[in-house]
Amino acid sequence: MYVWARLARMAATKSRRGPYRFGDEGRLSFRCLPTDIDFNMHLNNARYMMLADVGRIDIFMRSGLIELARKRGWAPMLGGLQTVFVREIRLWKRFEVVSSIETWSGSEVIGKHRFVLENGETAALIMTSAGVYDRANRRFVQIDDLVRELGADITPRGASEEENIFIASHKGLRMLAKSKD
Repeated sequence: MYVWARLARMAATKSRRGPYRFGDEGRLSFRCLPTDIDFNMHLNNARYMMLADVGRIDIFMRSGLIELARKRGWAPMLGGLQTVFVREIRLWKRFEVVSSIETWSGSEVIGKHRFVLENGETAALIMTSAGVYDRANRRFVQIDDLVRELGADITPRGASEEENIFIASHKGLRMLAKSKD
């Protein structure tokens, strides 16, 4: 079951999970399939990113962001990510992807995806930096404005020490990539 089937299953079951509220976690269950593995017989590193995408899109759909973005000509975009692998997810094993919006500042959102084994242990953690691009105005949308448009009245918490390390690393890597142009 490649990404399209998993996306279709997520979309078909989104109403069962209810609307996403900021501060909540989105949870999706998966099984490691033969199409997901590498020669070590465990989840391929690229599949982690793909399944995190499914978790992120679930949040976008359930929060109303997809509908709002289509209406406004906006495009949610991933800016970067950092992954740490702690335990392997072996062939045929069940696991959950637990996705959340952690905080935001300006036009940048920090997200998290935890890959959780059946015994509750974390197999991998992905932190993401993302934004929503306004194509017509050629700029990124301020997340406070977006959150208000989605009907939420919430103030983001300050970034944690770990998130600040991720943000600094992300900005440094972005500067390095741009300097090679």
